[in-house]
Amino acid sequence: MKEMHKSKHVLKEYFFVIIGAVLVGLAYNMFLLPSKLAAGGISGVSTILHEVYGIEPAYTQFLINIPLFIIGWITMGKDFSGKTLVGTFCVPFVIWLSTDIPITVTNPFLGSLYGGIVLGIGLGIVYKGNGSTGGTAAIAQIVKKFTGLSSGYSQLIVDGLVVAASLIVFNLELTLFALMCIYVSSKVIDFVQLRTSATKLILIITEEEERVQSMIRDEIDRGLTKIRSVGGYSNQNKTMILCVTEQVEAIYLKKKLQQEIPTAFVVFINASEILGRGFTIDKYYGQQL
Repeated sequence: MKEMHKSKHVLKEYFFVIIGAVLVGLAYNMFLLPSKLAAGGISGVSTILHEVYGIEPAYTQFLINIPLFIIGWITMGKDFSGKTLVGTFCVPFVIWLSTDIPITVTNPFLGSLYGGIVLGIGLGIVYKGNGSTGGTAAIAQIVKKFTGLSSGYSQLIVDGLVVAASLIVFNLELTLFALMCIYVSSKVIDFVQLRTSATKLILIITEEEERVQSMIRDEIDRGLTKIRSVGGYSNQNKTMILCVTEQVEAIYLKKKLQQEIPTAFVVFINASEILGRGFTIDKYYGQQL
């Protein structure tokens, strides 16, 4: 029974990755390419090459993703799984299938807005399936490894370089619309994954106090508060851990808890304003380093 449940869960994740990849591919052919928006990543590179040399975006994305996937496998190891392989090559396949789709949007404002929404929904679904669409995520991981920057900042640098390159090919107006598309898609991804605001108050009730504490301190580098509590049903002693994180950190912690401590009771609460170390003042303010 346990193996059957695990198999269903894996199939569900693959289903999410495939559905999300289909939406990503359709967003590209329906909104981004017709509007000439190089909204970061490999899709942005393929848009630029299509405009300059007329190369089919599906072929460009497929060929570029092969070495990037190999690089990602080397740099990220076990994080690159079968689901990542499916997501990486499913997107260019969908783009190839929908090359002559009759429904397109050429207005850059509508393309950036609705393209960003559809793209964000697709990527959010892929991430909910614990998958990835590959591409510049591998490069971002390398930047993170050698610079010490966060994943978010590393990805922003990589995507920013692609958008900056589009300024050479397209005009400033289209480049600004591309930046708008990136912003819209990032917000939609957050909504799909956690339906949340930028900062989270996380309440974790668990019997495995040390493991959760290690995750928070060592893996996302955040502080925490522990409150001794008693289960209302079991009448057993437990620990409630309070932690405040940024959106990306909350998503990472959610994934780790689901994988390693599925019995933990976790509540994510939108935090409207946070004052203190790591938010309004530097994380290491007043400390001797």
